[in-house]
Amino acid sequence: MTYEYENQAHEDGYRLVCGVDEAGRGPLAGPVYAAAVILPDGLEDLGINDSKKLSEKKREQLFDVICEKAVAYGIGSASEKEIDEINILNAAFLAMKRAIEAMGLEPDLVLVDGNRKPGTGYEEITIVKGDAKSISIAAASILAKVSRDRYMKDLAQKYPAYKFEQHKGYPTKLHYEMIEQYGILPDHRRSFLKKILEK
Repeated sequence: MTYEYENQAHEDGYRLVCGVDEAGRGPLAGPVYAAAVILPDGLEDLGINDSKKLSEKKREQLFDVICEKAVAYGIGSASEKEIDEINILNAAFLAMKRAIEAMGLEPDLVLVDGNRKPGTGYEEITIVKGDAKSISIAAASILAKVSRDRYMKDLAQKYPAYKFEQHKGYPTKLHYEMIEQYGILPDHRRSFLKKILEK
């Protein structure tokens, strides 16, 4: 993982370059999370990578290190109700805006994972598969993923029958079986479960 995009931005005159990514667009339950991270120049190689390529244990370790080393970071989310009201894409963008606001530091440039600009109010550059190309976006992907997983583990304690600690709300066979057996919770995204609701 390199600073290629960050270094280029600095050469172009941007000082505070922020990476943004989200986690949890696909699940049937729980909020969508996003994180924003500004890393210091020349941070030593900590093993930061796309969160999907790291083990849960490694992500948990890096979460604390990133929070400690970052110039600034923020974590935001959008609820199940917001997802149902404005759709998952707009909810993900809303979570990104909240993550940037939570940094408490205004970025000069926002590097966004994907090909759609979220409209944060700051200058934005989209990078397809950015979590595998930009160290700032990769760091954000780790913070977003760990934050969401922690939320789902708390939800698992609230509703032990649903086994959220295993599937994290994703549309797995086990999750569908639990919904069929126990019903839909307030924490489920109703717009994702229209077929079940129509039965």
